[in-house]
Amino acid sequence: QVQVVESGGGLVQAGGSLRLSCAVSGSIFSINAMGWYRQAPGKQRELVATITSGGSTNYADSVKGRFTISRDNAKNTVHLQMNSLKPEDTAVYYCNAERAIRLGVLGNYNYWGQGTQVTVSS
Repeated sequence: QVQVVESGGGLVQAGGSLRLSCAVSGSIFSINAMGWYRQAPGKQRELVATITSGGSTNYADSVKGRFTISRDNAKNTVHLQMNSLKPEDTAVYYCNAERAIRLGVLGNYNYWGQGTQVTVSS
């Protein structure tokens, strides 16, 4: 069974920083892309940042220059360093493992974490 566990959320003042971490476990052989998505109350889930196994990154325009995504392929972990946080960054942040291949399991699958709350006060 695959587990996707996020950590690092919390309450921070505007202008502050937080670092989110996510670990994927469960006989994982490889993961094509890992990323962070967020969902604010009353809004749809949106992409924040993704990173491929080769290190290519993609960011939402709203976080470019403020957030940095990084990844450790050997440990199947992904991190999101969030600086210069704004109240509009307040949301539940979800970790995603895209097209993950498990040892002894045919096919590839997408997995999501349960989410971690990030609240930025003004």
